[in-house]
Amino acid sequence: MVVDGVTDLGDVAAALRRAGVEADDSVRRRAEYSSDASLYRIVPAAVAFPRTADDVVAALEVCRSLRVPLTARGAGTSIAGNAVGPGVVLDFSRHLNRIHGIDRDSRTALVDPGVVLDDLQRAAAAHGLRFGPDPSTHSRCTIGGMIGNNACGSRALGYGRTADNLVELDLVTGTGERLTARKGSDPSGSPTLTALSRVVHGRLAVIRTELGRFGRQVSGYSLEHLLPERGFDLPAALTGSEGTLGVLLGARLRLTAVPASTALAVLGYPDMASAADDVPQLLPCEPVAVEGLDRRIVDIVRGLRGSAALPRLPRGGGWLLVEVPGATPAEAEAGAARVIAAAGALDSRLITDRAEAEALWRIREDGAGLVARTGRAHPGWEDAAVPPARLGAYLREFDALLAEHGLTGIPYGHFGDGCVHVRLDFPLERPGGPAAFRAFLEQAARLVGEHGGSMSGEHGDGRARGELLPYMYSPAALEAFGAVKAVFDPDRLLNPGVLVHPVPMDADLRLPAAVPLRSGLGLAHHRDGGDFTRAVHRCTGVGKCRASTPTPDAVMCPSYLATRDEKDSTRGRARVLQEMVNGTLVHGWRAPELAEALDLCLACKGCSSDCPSGVDMAAYKAEYLHQRYRRRLRPASHYSLGLLPLWARLASLAPGLTNRALAGPFGRLGRRAAGVDPRRELPRFAPRTFRQWFATRPQPPSTGKPVLLWVDTFTNHFAPQVGQASVRVLERAGYDARIPARQLCCGLTTITTGQLDLARRTLRRSIAALAPHAEAGLPVVGLEPSCTAVFRGDAAELLGSTPAVTAVARATRTLAELLTDTPGWTPPPLTDTHIVAQPHCHHRSVMGWSADRDLLTRAGATVQAVNGCCGLAGNFGAERGHYETSLQVAETSLLPAVRAAGATADLLADGFSCRTQLDQLAHRESLHLAELLDRR
Repeated sequence: MVVDGVTDLGDVAAALRRAGVEADDSVRRRAEYSSDASLYRIVPAAVAFPRTADDVVAALEVCRSLRVPLTARGAGTSIAGNAVGPGVVLDFSRHLNRIHGIDRDSRTALVDPGVVLDDLQRAAAAHGLRFGPDPSTHSRCTIGGMIGNNACGSRALGYGRTADNLVELDLVTGTGERLTARKGSDPSGSPTLTALSRVVHGRLAVIRTELGRFGRQVSGYSLEHLLPERGFDLPAALTGSEGTLGVLLGARLRLTAVPASTALAVLGYPDMASAADDVPQLLPCEPVAVEGLDRRIVDIVRGLRGSAALPRLPRGGGWLLVEVPGATPAEAEAGAARVIAAAGALDSRLITDRAEAEALWRIREDGAGLVARTGRAHPGWEDAAVPPARLGAYLREFDALLAEHGLTGIPYGHFGDGCVHVRLDFPLERPGGPAAFRAFLEQAARLVGEHGGSMSGEHGDGRARGELLPYMYSPAALEAFGAVKAVFDPDRLLNPGVLVHPVPMDADLRLPAAVPLRSGLGLAHHRDGGDFTRAVHRCTGVGKCRASTPTPDAVMCPSYLATRDEKDSTRGRARVLQEMVNGTLVHGWRAPELAEALDLCLACKGCSSDCPSGVDMAAYKAEYLHQRYRRRLRPASHYSLGLLPLWARLASLAPGLTNRALAGPFGRLGRRAAGVDPRRELPRFAPRTFRQWFATRPQPPSTGKPVLLWVDTFTNHFAPQVGQASVRVLERAGYDARIPARQLCCGLTTITTGQLDLARRTLRRSIAALAPHAEAGLPVVGLEPSCTAVFRGDAAELLGSTPAVTAVARATRTLAELLTDTPGWTPPPLTDTHIVAQPHCHHRSVMGWSADRDLLTRAGATVQAVNGCCGLAGNFGAERGHYETSLQVAETSLLPAVRAAGATADLLADGFSCRTQLDQLAHRESLHLAELLDRR
C-alpha cells in the first residue's frame, strides 16, 4: 500500500515496535479499525496503542520519518469520519486513560486523552463537581475525542462546549514541536505560535466577520479565539481541529459545580418544527438543556420495549425536554414551572422523579441507534446547526428538501442550541446511491448556509462535510484555515483529507462496497430478509458496547468489559464480519480473523436489546459457526456441550454411575477430550429427573386453570428441585400444572454451537407439540430463561413466523410474568429480605426482567439486580480457552456484588449457568425464583 506515492506501508508496524510503541498490523486488527461511527471505510496500515506521552511522540516521529499519515482515535464514535485514516491509527483509549488528579479548590482535572467521560464524571462527583459537556456517548467517548470535535452534548446550553471548559493542552504538532497551550500564551516562545500569530494578524477582518457568529458554529477552525480581544485563547482555538493540527498528550480541564437539584419540563407540540418555534421563548428561563424528541423515536421504543418502558408524555407529535437546575428541589420545580408558563405547548408535564427523567434521557441519548432500527438510517448530514431563532424555519425547509429527494429522516437533538441530529435513508446500497448522497448533501449545505448556520454543530466536519465548507465560508476564510494547517502540519500527515484539502465526501463509503450475502437459514429473518450483509451492517459504530462500566439493566458487552479490547466489543466483531462480506480484506467464513473476533463472544444476546441499532451478535456467531463447520468436523465441545440434551438423557439411565465416573480420573480425561476446560467442575446429574418425579407424585384432582410447564434439559436432569418448587407455587396460585407428554428440547445448545440444521429439526418438533396447547389458550411456562427465550425469539428467526411459532411465542411466559398477571394472586411476604439477583442475560435481553423485579418489590423485598453477565453463559465458560475470560466477566459485576452484600443476602438466579457460576466461584447457594417463592 502506498500513500501519496511516498512509501510502502508494510514496515510501519515494525518501525513503531522498534521505537517502543505497541503496534498491530494484523488483518483482524486493521479490520476492526477500518471504520468509526460514520459511513466511511479506510483500512489503516497499522494500529498503535501508546502507553505514555513519550510513546505518542515516538509514534509521530516514526510517521514523520516514513511520511505515513497518523490519525488519533479515542472511542471511535466519530460520525463524520474523522477517526479513520490510511496510515497509523493511534488508539488512546486502551492505555492512556488515567485521571492524574482533581483539584477541588481550583475546580480542575488533569487527564490523559483516553479518559472516558463517565469515568471522569464519577471521579469529579466525589468532589461535588462535573465536566460540563455531556455528549450522548458519555459512557465511552474519550476526552481527547471531545477536544478533537469540540463536543457539546445536551447540557452545553448551560455548561458550554468543550472549548469553553479547557485550561491547558499538552500536544505535539505535525512538525514535532511539543507545546503547552494556554490562554494568553506568548507566541514568541515557539516557532509554531510565532507563525500562527502572523497568520491571525494578517486575517483579522475575515476572522471577525465569519467566525464565532453563534455558539454551535463548529465547522472549520475556531480562529476567533485567537483574536486580540479574545486573549489568544489557544486551547479553545485548537479544540475542534479534529487531530489535523497536533496530537493531544494531556489536558487540564475546568470543572463546574453539580447542581443540587434539577427538574424536567416536558412540553408537547404538534410537530418538531412547532417545537423549534418555541425555543426562543424558553431560553430566558436559563435552562441547562432544551432537547427535541420526535414521536417516531418514542414509537420505536414502545414497539421494542412496550409502553411500560416509557414515562407518560404530554400530548403531541414532538416534545421538548427542558432541564432546569436549582439550589433546592423547590427552586428547580419553580424554574420548570416558569418554563411551562412561558411555552406555547399543546400540553406539558413537570417531572421531578429521577428515574422517570433518566428514562427519557436514555431514549434521547440512544436516538441515533434507535432511528437506525427503522431500516436504512445513515449519518452524513448528522448535526447541522442554525441560530435557534431560525430553527423552526430551517426544519420546515429541510423537510421539503427531504421530500424533493425522496428521503425520510427523524429529527431530534439540541434544539436550545439550534443543533439538529437526523439519520437519513440514503440509498447507498443501490446503483446511483453515492450520487444521490452527494446531490442531497450539496443542497442541504446550501440551505444551512442560507440560514447562517454551520455544517457541523458538534461532531466536526471530518470526511462528510469538509468538501461542503465553501457553502458556509468565503475563499478568504478557507485560505485562513489552509494557512493555519500549513503552520502546524506542513507535510499534511495529521488526519489528511479532513477539514483542509478535503477528500470527496462520497469517496471511501463503506456500504456501496458491501455485497449481499444470503444466510440461507434466516437468522436475520424478520428485520433483514435473510441478508447477512445487511444484518452485520446494522452496526452503526456508535460504540455503546464499549461502555466503560456496566450500564444499569443492561448486559452488553461482557467480554469487552473483561478485556477492554476492541476485538471483543460488539462493534469490533461487526467490523470484521463486515470486512468478510466485503471480501477484500477478510476472506470467507473460514477466515482465521473471524475465529479470533468471535471466539470470546458469550452469545449472551445482550446486544440484541442493548445495542441501539439492534445488532444480535449471538445470532451472527451461530450463523458463522454453522457456515464454517457445515458438513465438516467440528470442535469437540460442539459434540459434548452442543449435544448435552442427548448425553443427559443417556446419563439419566444411570446417574449415580455417571457422576462417579465424571468425578474420577476418567472425568478429567473426558473433559479434555470433550473440549471442556479441566478447571471447570462438571455439574452432577440428579438421581431422579423432574419428569420421573412428576410422573410418580401424588396428584389430587385439580380444578385449577391448566398451565403447561416446559421441561427443559437443565431443570429435568440437573435441577429438578426447581421444577418441583414451580409446581407447588403454581398449584398454590390456582393452576393445574401439566407437562408435555414426551421429552422435548428447544435446541438451545445446538443454536449456540451453530448446529442450525439440527436446531431447526429439534425446534420444529417442539413447536409442533406445543402449538395445540398454545392455540387452546394454555400458558406455556418456561423455567430456564435461555430455553424460554428460544420460543420467544429464536424460533421465529429459525422457522419463520408461522401460525404455530407465533402462537407458542405468545403463550410462552416466565414464571414471574404468569404470576403477576394472575388475578387475586399475591406473593408471599419477603419483608426484611435483601436479594442480590443475577438476571440471566437471555431473560433480560429477550423477555425483560421487569416482571420479576415488580413481583419481588410487591413482596416487600429489597432487590439489587446485578448488571451484566455471570460469565459462564452456557457452553462458553465451560469450553477450553475461555476459563480466564469467564472469571474476568464474573468479576466485573457479579462477584463484587455478592461479596459486598455479605452472607445474609439471598442470591437469586433463574439461569442454571448463573447458579453454577455462583456455586463454583462464589461458593454460595443461589435460588431460582420458584424456590424462593416456595420456601416462604
